[in-house]
Amino acid sequence: MNYKGRIILASYLVRFPLGGYAWQAAHYLLGLKSLGYDVWFYEDTDHYNLAYDPRTQEFGLSYNYGIKAAMRFLERIGFGDRWCFIDSVAGVNHGPGSSVISELLREADLLINIAGVNRISTERRSGRRSIYVDLDPVYTQLRLINGDQPLRCILNEHSHLFTFGENIGSSYSPTPTAGFDWIPTRQPVLVDLWENAGPPRLVYTTVGKWDSQGRDMEYQGEIFTWRKRTQWFRYLALPHKTDQRFELAMDVESVRGDRELLNEHGWHIVDPMSISTDPWRYRDYLRGSRGEFTVAKDMNVRLKSGWFSDRAACYLAAGRPVVEQDTGFGHVLPLGPGLHAFKTMDEAAEAIGVIERDYDQASAHATEVAREYFAADRVLGSMLAVAG
Repeated sequence: MNYKGRIILASYLVRFPLGGYAWQAAHYLLGLKSLGYDVWFYEDTDHYNLAYDPRTQEFGLSYNYGIKAAMRFLERIGFGDRWCFIDSVAGVNHGPGSSVISELLREADLLINIAGVNRISTERRSGRRSIYVDLDPVYTQLRLINGDQPLRCILNEHSHLFTFGENIGSSYSPTPTAGFDWIPTRQPVLVDLWENAGPPRLVYTTVGKWDSQGRDMEYQGEIFTWRKRTQWFRYLALPHKTDQRFELAMDVESVRGDRELLNEHGWHIVDPMSISTDPWRYRDYLRGSRGEFTVAKDMNVRLKSGWFSDRAACYLAAGRPVVEQDTGFGHVLPLGPGLHAFKTMDEAAEAIGVIERDYDQASAHATEVAREYFAADRVLGSMLAVAG
């Protein structure tokens, strides 16, 4: 087969073997392949060596579970012969690319580095072009403003910096750019893998992390929080206000008493690991939902970054309406019956009401938004055009 060129995608799979991360990488791999490129998946432990084990829900230096999970997933999506994982701790390479990875890195036309979880020096890739994709906008920029020099060094090693905070650098968002030129992008999605999901369950869902400590940031004398738990508490009464069913696949039991409080207000809780450990079960869970209701991180809400969830993009691709807390994404995405941004409880309840008054219309709009704004060929085609 004649390829347009070779691209290395560096991301998380082995060290975080969960459904959301798997599909995040898969959409880049499959999207780039569909555009005619020879694409390889790369991951190493040089920059960050801890791996998450869903069985114990702990981080450690054992990669066996993640290697097997990544291998199964990559084989199923057609990349079983194009991946490499470098275990720098043990000095062992895994995957079909193990013996040729140095050559691949030197000769690749482009490196796409998702979230910087892998650091590949310019020397290893012979100074060739590279793209950094910022998945955690505002947090990234505030780290830089607060003096994170290692992160600044990593960013300086890339020729182009893209961010999911599509308003950053514009008049819509006061988020500091920290001296970098941030190019807006969003999650690419292979819509065909999500559509035709059939009749949904009568429940709005979401999947995610309930509470995360230690990532709050200070900017201009104010504290901006990274965790979502505090945002969820603002919308506790939503099930009673809408008379609809809501389900959280989140680890709410990580904070004592929170599950009981949520249950009292009508929220149903399910174990996120029962869904996320298998990427295909994760996909089925999203596709089987009536829609997604979710909040955003305080720092994205208050600084209006324009961030939009990569998971929410998958709900849209499945024709499932999305109601997401307002981060300013309405400046770049078309709000309507299948996509809603809310600032208050009343706005959230009204969005659910609009969907329920004509679900077929809301579902059709969700699919339209996915195809027009998140389709992998469009998102990645635009990224590659900018990168030259």
